[in-house]
Amino acid sequence: MEAEAHAFPLTEIAFVLLVAIALGLGLMRLKQPPLVGFILAGVVMGPTGFGLIGNSDSVTALAEMGVLMLLFFIGMELSLRAFIMSLKPAVLVAVGQLAVALAIGLSIAWMGGTGLSEGIIFGFIIGLSSTVVAMKMLSDMDELRRDAGRIAIAVLIAQDIAVVPMLIIVSALGGADTSLLAIAAKVALAVGFLGWLLWWLGRRGKLRVPFAAAIADNVEILALGALGVCFGAAALSGFLGLSPAYGAFVAGILVGNSNLRARIIPVIEPIQSILVVIFFLSIGLLFDLTYIWNNLWMVLGAALLVIAAKTLLNVFLLRATGHDRNTALIGGLSMAQIGEFSFVLAAAGLSAGALGQDSYRLAIAVTAISLLFSPAWMSVMRRIDYVAAKGFSSYREALSEAYAEEIGNVGEGLWWVRARYRAGRLTLRKWRARRALEKAAKAARKKEEKAEEEAAEATVASEAAEEKPRQPDEEPAAGASKENA
Repeated sequence: MEAEAHAFPLTEIAFVLLVAIALGLGLMRLKQPPLVGFILAGVVMGPTGFGLIGNSDSVTALAEMGVLMLLFFIGMELSLRAFIMSLKPAVLVAVGQLAVALAIGLSIAWMGGTGLSEGIIFGFIIGLSSTVVAMKMLSDMDELRRDAGRIAIAVLIAQDIAVVPMLIIVSALGGADTSLLAIAAKVALAVGFLGWLLWWLGRRGKLRVPFAAAIADNVEILALGALGVCFGAAALSGFLGLSPAYGAFVAGILVGNSNLRARIIPVIEPIQSILVVIFFLSIGLLFDLTYIWNNLWMVLGAALLVIAAKTLLNVFLLRATGHDRNTALIGGLSMAQIGEFSFVLAAAGLSAGALGQDSYRLAIAVTAISLLFSPAWMSVMRRIDYVAAKGFSSYREALSEAYAEEIGNVGEGLWWVRARYRAGRLTLRKWRARRALEKAAKAARKKEEKAEEEAAEATVASEAAEEKPRQPDEEPAAGASKENA
């Protein structure tokens, strides 16, 4: 029983991983980001799906570690000069995003008849974008180290810093006693320290880590040390009232400007990848399929409206800050979804009493849907832009050109299915013919055996019939012999 108790969770984990791999490969085959497959795996295996995974504290903790590790990794690979050049336009874009998002949130609250506090929380939720999803999409497109990736990173870091005052304001909306001076002090601390750190690192060379020569080839020490620095800095940042993601990002910048950078990156990259996959699975666990099904058109309509509006807004703001058309399109599309910290804001609003239960479920559903469809939205919008630039004369020609690879993959898939079907039918025919021959041979053997048995029985019966008449003749002969004697 004990062995079965240990084996059952392992069976669940193995099955979930197989489903995630299968869906990820399927999406890759269709030229879509595999992270959508990981989210779908969480939906299918989650509490409202087959129920193999529960929305447990362990899964949530691993997902949060994935976010921290991703920001730590981004900080390590960050080019300081390019990041400093992107800071000013990034702040302008982030402020513009938040201002428009607040206007949309207040409009939603006014039309829905809810209070001012829910409108502000809706604005905060809409204004944030997902660092994990955006960075993953840009990395898959090889855009992370180009202009679009640099400006997107800078904007997302500005948003992550803004999460700190947002959480404080949400708590205050629920009745918590929080002063504006404390909010301003925390924001000033975060921005001021990051600015000083970038200035200080720009004036000096690589940071020298103590005992670097002794631990440079020790994989275990490098991995544990990097994880300790990442999570330690995140914990310190959270203790100071700032975002843990901010601390992880700052720690990544420090490690990335040390003499062990080239040794640490290949060691922790697999760990970071696994934790990020768990993060995407955890997003799928948040899908309440019952609520979404009962409010399907409202949830899908709200998610599509938010994604489309954020795309237009992002592209406009990036173009307004002097970026070229392609950079604005890629950067704007990468930030079109609602971010993972919106889950935190919604939970904080619910616990503080500033957000109603129905509004909370709607916010969670729309956020999760936007994260799920954001990669596909980016792919479709880039293809539409490509089609528009080509100037095709008909929709058929445009769609054929835009989705030539997918159509080819589908054609190959249909050919493979047909070939497998024909091979299967041929194999089935051969198997049936072989079975018929075996049955005929078996029946013939049985018939021969039966005939042999009948012949043997007939022989035995004839012999017995021949022996029976002789017995009376033999007895008189024996008596006559006695009289002669």
